Amino acid sequence: MKERIEELRSGFSLALSAATDDAALEALRVEYLGKKGHVAELMKGLRDVEDKKAAGQLINTLKCDVEAAIAEAKEIMRRAAIDRKVRSAKKYNPTLEGGAELGSYHPITLATREVEEIFISMGFTIENYNEIVNDYQCFEALNIPKHHPARDMQDTYYLDNGQLLKTHTSAAQNAIMKKYGAPLRAIFPGRCFRNESTDACHENTFFQMEGMMIDENISISNLIYFMKTMLSEVFKRDVKVRLRPGFFPFVEPGFELDINCEICGGEGCPSCKNSGWLELCPCGMIHPNVLREGGIDTEKYTGFAFGLGLTRLAMMKYGVKDIRDFNSGSLKALSQFKSI
Repeated sequence: MKERIEELRSGFSLALSAATDDAALEALRVEYLGKKGHVAELMKGLRDVEDKKAAGQLINTLKCDVEAAIAEAKEIMRRAAIDRKVRSAKKYNPTLEGGAELGSYHPITLATREVEEIFISMGFTIENYNEIVNDYQCFEALNIPKHHPARDMQDTYYLDNGQLLKTHTSAAQNAIMKKYGAPLRAIFPGRCFRNESTDACHENTFFQMEGMMIDENISISNLIYFMKTMLSEVFKRDVKVRLRPGFFPFVEPGFELDINCEICGGEGCPSCKNSGWLELCPCGMIHPNVLREGGIDTEKYTGFAFGLGLTRLAMMKYGVKDIRDFNSGSLKALSQFKSI
């Protein structure tokens, strides 16, 4: 048995060195490792061998060596084929004109960077946060306990492990408060998800920018000042806004900050549901329960929070009539925006 194995090993080496393509390697593999190959014949012959264990080990070693050698030879041939293609390819000519067009940033990216720069100039820090959060971060830490009816306002994507795709950037509030304490000024842009029907001004995936300012003697006047300053910087002129009461469990009092529709000039269009106004920024004074949950002393500090709709802001800034264009992947639409 041992002599036969050595004979086969020697024959395999000679045949492998003569193989010049994949077809030859495959024929060699079948000859040695196929159902009727040499290794299979050796295994059948074990019944006539006295020391079956030792013989079996020799056969298995031969089998493994043949498999490894064929695999290595295939890899060498593959690399050689690539080298041949590279060498035969046309040489790079630096004098030829390039045909590739430069890309551009997504309009939401442009709007986000501009707003970030504005808030940085006003002393705010920029934070990032997860898109996948837990129930505590998205709801309970924001004064929305289990079975609270406010949860019905947000059609949520729940995952099999009990976590969820964040429905609003407010899910980061608790973590930011615990990270910095008070006083603080922070904004944290991010992508949000809600399982809702899409139309010209609603999408199931959209971008927000959460902002918080917590300090002594913070009031609604501070909130209005920062919002109007930001919008006037973005649009390079005074922008007509309105505040109307809005219910959000994590602020008290709560407001909806609407912007006069820049697409129709307030006349009414599908983007603003023919109202002349577009909801841009839910906001309000942070609820004491939320401050306490974040470790903030409510006897000393107050604060405001806002959830700026970056997607809708980009619509107004660039005159995009349908919010679905942003996620369409249409180069015809998106290539109009040049990088900054």
